[in-house]
Amino acid sequence: MVLVQVSLVLVTLVSSTFCGVSPAPHTPNGKIVVCNYETKSHMREGQGKFELSFLEPALQYCTHLLYGYAAIKEDTLKLVPLNEQFDVIKDNYRHVTDLKIKYPKLKVLLSVGGNEDVSGEGSEKNLKYRQVLESSAHRLAFINSLHTIVKGYGFDGADLAWELPETKAKKIKSGFGKFWSSVKKTFTGDSVIDENAQEHRDQFTALVRELKNTFKPDNFLVSLTVLPNVNSTVYYDPRALAPHVDFVTLHAFDFYTPQRNPKLADFPAPLYELIDRRTDENADAWVKYWLSNGFPANKLILGIPTYGRTWKLEADSNVETVPLEGLDGPGPAGPLTKDAGILSYPEICVRVQGGTGNVSPSGYRKIPDSTNRRGSYAYKPKDPEKDEDGIWIAYEDPSAAANKAAYVRSKGLAGIAVDDLTLDDFRGVCTQNKYSILRAAVSAL
Repeated sequence: MVLVQVSLVLVTLVSSTFCGVSPAPHTPNGKIVVCNYETKSHMREGQGKFELSFLEPALQYCTHLLYGYAAIKEDTLKLVPLNEQFDVIKDNYRHVTDLKIKYPKLKVLLSVGGNEDVSGEGSEKNLKYRQVLESSAHRLAFINSLHTIVKGYGFDGADLAWELPETKAKKIKSGFGKFWSSVKKTFTGDSVIDENAQEHRDQFTALVRELKNTFKPDNFLVSLTVLPNVNSTVYYDPRALAPHVDFVTLHAFDFYTPQRNPKLADFPAPLYELIDRRTDENADAWVKYWLSNGFPANKLILGIPTYGRTWKLEADSNVETVPLEGLDGPGPAGPLTKDAGILSYPEICVRVQGGTGNVSPSGYRKIPDSTNRRGSYAYKPKDPEKDEDGIWIAYEDPSAAANKAAYVRSKGLAGIAVDDLTLDDFRGVCTQNKYSILRAAVSAL
């Protein structure tokens, strides 16, 4: 495949496609820049805590801000705030939408779901999201409750980051096991995740159509976020959805995580297909599916993560080849995010700075992505003498973000989405400039 090169050549995208949405003047050639704001970040402590004031340095680059997330109440199937104390009682909904006074071209959307409103396990996991779809009465109750919150708190529309069943994680197989798996798949296909998938696909289209019709009198926006590991070919009909959405964001990342693959580490967000991987485990494959199935390029957004995934290395782990097998689950929690298996970009950069070709002062060796296909990684071997765990990190850095933005430009897509602001370098730890990943991506547009 032809590698995308970051260029100074700028292409023009007509912004009128987006139902009258006017991008901010600084945005290159009318491209859309969606910024995700996960409000759970206010619960972090110390330097990881994200105060509302940290949003403003980013908003000069954002055309749309997604407020994440709202939830579905299990017994009524209506929309409710995910954190009523913070969102409503402390009035954070209104504090955020009031930012439009200072940034009048900014559009603020309330995002629903986003894998933050999780309930149940196994086949019952997030069942309420499918139950909303399954009757017109449930869809109407959900839509009316969403409309009430959007209008009442000054949002400009809603984003559906719908919690549909995820694909099953890849298992490590070798020898006879790998052979038998390939034979079995030949006769049975992939494992059935949702026996009513076709009905849910049609019902989701109906939900989006009905939501758009309800929103039209107020000129509210409707967008979709396709979450990681939700199979677009199963649940989304691009051609049928296109007339009823203002844009769709593809979160084409987290194909491998230590929670899904505790013993197997691999690049979580490759841009292009890598050798011996599933053909749909890359951003390019997701984009091609939507475009080839009738969705317009000027409504399609590519998501860019601002974090890395980490695995714990054993003493005998082979770090010379990727993917790595026989690992020991998620890496230890970072000092800012305090969540095992994930590190924000500033938590990563302070570990690997000075590590290209050499070991960094923190003991990490960084392997940059010279191919512009997969992203960078870094590792620190286990040290038995110091009783320190080894760690392997695969992540997006500003270079990878710029590369994906250049890909968006070359394909004529609508723009980029940064997920999320609270995991980017919002304090300027890595460089003198805040929001390293957001800035790099916007510059490359």
